[in-house]
Amino acid sequence: MSLRIRKIGRIGQITLQRPEALNAVSHEMVHGIAGALEAWRDDEDVACVLIDAEGTKAFSAGGDLQFMHETASKGDFDAGRTFWRDEYRLNAMIATYPKPYVALCQGFVMGGGVGISLHGSHRVVGESSKIAMPECAIGLVPDVGGTLLLARAPGHLGEFLGVTGHRMSAADAIYAGFADVFMPEERWPDLTRALIENGNLSVISEMTETPQVGKLAALRDEVDRHFGKDSLEETLASLPDNDWGAATAGSIRAGSPLSAACTFELVRRARAGDDIRSALVQEYRFTSRSASEGDFIEGIRAAIIDKDKSPRWQHGSVSDVGPDVVEAMLSEPPEGDITF
Repeated sequence: MSLRIRKIGRIGQITLQRPEALNAVSHEMVHGIAGALEAWRDDEDVACVLIDAEGTKAFSAGGDLQFMHETASKGDFDAGRTFWRDEYRLNAMIATYPKPYVALCQGFVMGGGVGISLHGSHRVVGESSKIAMPECAIGLVPDVGGTLLLARAPGHLGEFLGVTGHRMSAADAIYAGFADVFMPEERWPDLTRALIENGNLSVISEMTETPQVGKLAALRDEVDRHFGKDSLEETLASLPDNDWGAATAGSIRAGSPLSAACTFELVRRARAGDDIRSALVQEYRFTSRSASEGDFIEGIRAAIIDKDKSPRWQHGSVSDVGPDVVEAMLSEPPEGDITF
């Protein structure tokens, strides 16, 4: 398995060990993490859980998209649906876990990597951290409970981050509520040793620093002005004719129009519900259809398989995705909603 799971001192430690694949989260890893958390839930020796990862490039850059594409392109949509159901149940478990859950998140933290780290109680980022939910670029939507994190970001930053895939620095991630504290990465081994020794989480606040200023806070008024509109189509039409407006529109238009329109709606539903399980139910409604009815297979082909970066999306633009299409993608699937 691409995980090291062990009890050591006062902690239960989970280490991702697929650095060559940017620690992409496989189905086997989902089962491994879930099993460890179940075992440690009532174990009095375990004061807290620590999840970290090998390699400097990424804590985890996402889920195992190669596997998802392989199965879906052969017409096997159930393999992906089973993976997502198990993964989302793990995300909900982490978000509601009764013990402190400390995540050390270096490098890329995206997609499935967000789901196994940033629902934890103590989310530590460092100077290399780059956090994003870029799923629209591959014909998916921000999932793994990501729509709830987006919904809880200040103002309408959630809609902006979700449809553009904007990459956050450590400071931006803290501002947006995706992370809690900044700690220089050279101190992480000391933190780990201290937690192993006594399981006392006060050591985290003793080692944290203030990160360099990010970009999101300065963008907040502009983002709220445009991304607070009633629809993504209106947002696009309102974007200013300047560098930021052009770059933002370009990011949105590069992704799947279907994914972008559904993401805009999903963030709003998550904000209204403000509950991890209801957010995951809504996300599953889309992802369960993403290969059979959406742009997922084409998105992965263009980004990862052929790498031609020229996806042929079903819809020409966001304006071609009517409210009825969004509603159909976000209605209860024939096999029923995910249960927990």
